[in-house]
Amino acid sequence: MSGGSSAPRWAARLAVAAAVAAVVLPLVVAGLRSLGLAAVALIGLAVSAAGLWWAFSRKGLIRALALALAVAVQVAVIALFVAVDVFWVLSAVLALWAVACFAGWAALGEDGGRTAQAEYRTPPPERPFLIMNPRSGGGKVGRFGLQEKAEALGARVVLLDPAHPQDVAALARDAVTNGADLLGVAGGDGTQALVAGVAAEHGIPFMVMPAGTRNHFALDLGLDREDPSRCLEALTDGVELRIDLGRIGERTFVNNVSFGAYAEVVRSPAYRDDKIHTILRMLPDALTHHLGSRLTVQGASLRITSPQAVLVSNNPYRPGDRAGLGRRDRLDAGVLGVLAIKVDNAVQAAELLRGRRSSGLTVVTAREVVIDADVPEVQVGVDGEALSFPTPVPVVSRPRALRVRVPRHRPGVSRPRSRLDWRRLRDLALARG
Repeated sequence: MSGGSSAPRWAARLAVAAAVAAVVLPLVVAGLRSLGLAAVALIGLAVSAAGLWWAFSRKGLIRALALALAVAVQVAVIALFVAVDVFWVLSAVLALWAVACFAGWAALGEDGGRTAQAEYRTPPPERPFLIMNPRSGGGKVGRFGLQEKAEALGARVVLLDPAHPQDVAALARDAVTNGADLLGVAGGDGTQALVAGVAAEHGIPFMVMPAGTRNHFALDLGLDREDPSRCLEALTDGVELRIDLGRIGERTFVNNVSFGAYAEVVRSPAYRDDKIHTILRMLPDALTHHLGSRLTVQGASLRITSPQAVLVSNNPYRPGDRAGLGRRDRLDAGVLGVLAIKVDNAVQAAELLRGRRSSGLTVVTAREVVIDADVPEVQVGVDGEALSFPTPVPVVSRPRALRVRVPRHRPGVSRPRSRLDWRRLRDLALARG
């Protein structure tokens, strides 16, 4: 067998060696007793998960007792491992598995990883139009001098007035009517989505300047979120990507839409001022169906009844990143990522530890889904903004609907993370140069 470069082979060898060591070490130190200790650790995790379910879904004394149970069980498991002098083994096993995973991803990433998203060279825009929110991200527009730098490059800039809310979609449409050949936004993801929808509607490029707080959309485009002014390089030395958009009803979204418990909580007027206490106060009723509506998710080969939470994303998030807080490997796959959680008791909450095999967790992809409810109007979080939609609510993918202009050189472009294929890692580790 012939291998490629030596770096992937050695990374694969390190991954396999660390994985073998993680399995062998407990058997060498504790013998068959290690199997019993592993079972105790798993049972402890399940009991703690059940305790957390009671803590989130109950109030008052039961919540306090459940939280105490979840913590006490983990303390007891750690104390047991310390008492039998194998806590260091547990720490070493976790460290070895971490080494195995990172080395495995490094090996597979260099060895035949998936192709990067296609880039297209196009002429620079002649009449770019940029909308900037001076209050986004704590004032990033002013801090990085985005207006002055953009105008120096020939762009027309409109600063939003926080005291007088404006219709950014209408501003963008007027700009196109007046000859703009690129639309851009320095602001949060919700504003980005509104203007991106207009750009897609007229077939002109769109530019992202991550001046918001989280900027998940910019993260997946590989843009520099630390210095949004670097994105202005796209006006002079840029390339275009063809990416998907999501649509809920008649509204465009770039990241995700959420239904159920989270959407019900964030719509509360108290949420912005006191997030933690609002969540603790409202979440029990949302999880036990005493607050909000009963949802139904339907697709071509999908039907989920009464889930507590549903997240539909514009392309699926990476495996293991269920909450939509990390990265999507691609933005041009032409599908929605659908995640639904249905947990009605502590046993099902504990079962969520099984991940994709849990009966309470559904993770699929679809080109279109319809969210229905037992009420005429349902609350939805759209790219982090709380909105209401009449039911049923269609959510569809619009494949490669948006032309996004980005700098040719941008710091966050990375290869998609491969799933760990241990058979492939073994073959790569045994390959000869």
